[in-house]
Amino acid sequence: MDTDIRHQLIEGSADVPRIGSVIELPRKHLPYAVVSSDGELVEPTTGYLTDLALNDNSPLTVRSYAYDLLRWFRVLWFLDQPWDKAEEADAAAMVGWLRTTANPQRRRTSPNAPPPGSVNIKTGKPYLNAGYQPTTINHSLTVVSGFYAYHQHFGRGPLVNPVPVSIERRRALAHHNPMEPNQGFRRARLRQRERQSAPRAISDVMWDSLIEAMGCDRDRALLLLYVSSGARASELLGIGLGDVDWSGQRLYVITKGTRLREPVPADARAFILLGNYLDEAGVPPQGESLWRTRRGEDRPLTYWAMRRILQRANARLDTNWTLHDLRHTAATRMANDPALTLNEVRAILRHANISTTGRYLHARVEDLFNQLQAHYGRPRREPSYPAGYAPEDVKAVFGG
Repeated sequence: MDTDIRHQLIEGSADVPRIGSVIELPRKHLPYAVVSSDGELVEPTTGYLTDLALNDNSPLTVRSYAYDLLRWFRVLWFLDQPWDKAEEADAAAMVGWLRTTANPQRRRTSPNAPPPGSVNIKTGKPYLNAGYQPTTINHSLTVVSGFYAYHQHFGRGPLVNPVPVSIERRRALAHHNPMEPNQGFRRARLRQRERQSAPRAISDVMWDSLIEAMGCDRDRALLLLYVSSGARASELLGIGLGDVDWSGQRLYVITKGTRLREPVPADARAFILLGNYLDEAGVPPQGESLWRTRRGEDRPLTYWAMRRILQRANARLDTNWTLHDLRHTAATRMANDPALTLNEVRAILRHANISTTGRYLHARVEDLFNQLQAHYGRPRREPSYPAGYAPEDVKAVFGG
């Protein structure tokens, strides 16, 4: 293998052709597959993706893994390297390429779009960088490592896993007591440093502006349900008319991780807006999605359509909120409410671990701002001394 080609990928002087694709299949245990540029299934990936589905992973997980494998095979095709002869140097080339190349999903067509990586002054949130995030690179390495571990398990090869592992991490996880804090360990080679930032919640003032920017009762009902229930974007968009408990003011959603149908409470005002929306748009047929498009052919409101609704509001308000920020806002409000215990908030948000809920226990920026303004506005305290002391003596002792 020519090391110059790998070096060019690592340094960003060469780019991998965007050939091949991920397609959806009408199969229960292979919902998504990787195909080459000529439309043929990439056979080494089909068994692994089928195994993921058989191990009770959701179709969206299979889809995510398929895209990671597509990126890996694009690198191998560019390097003219057979998949079963891949080396650690090929994995390093993939990491270098992902660190330097632009992510197509970050492209902005508007000339007035803020530069990638800049910070929105109103929200304090940074815009995503033009390249791939460290979490995406690490996830790709995890998928590629699992892909080769799968083939090694079935004795296909001889194969060498091209993704380096951390022996310290394996030891720490193998003997970890879940009741004790996580042990520290060094990252494996090629793994990127993931910086943990505090969840960003929408302030009360900006929340009022965001509600006003919504154009109809459907959108206002969705936002209020998101923030009052803490439901994830896809969970709330997937409910039907039979999932609404009007008298109990609850919604029944399919939880992302467990895929169980679970109740979540919501604000009474959101149910009023929901009723107004259904009076205007009509009741959907039994078993179909509650949220419908307002223009063109009647069809369910998708995640991408809801995302576009929020993007239009962001353009009017000059903000950069995302759908997941709505869940962060709900979690932050609940976790910092003295009337709710952390365990109660965990149950409402359906977190598997209470440590995840604990991330939302932090002071909100707007609260700190109000307290600091009050601090700056307080009059300066003047020192006082007991009567009977001459001013010149006090100045000599304490200064002035």
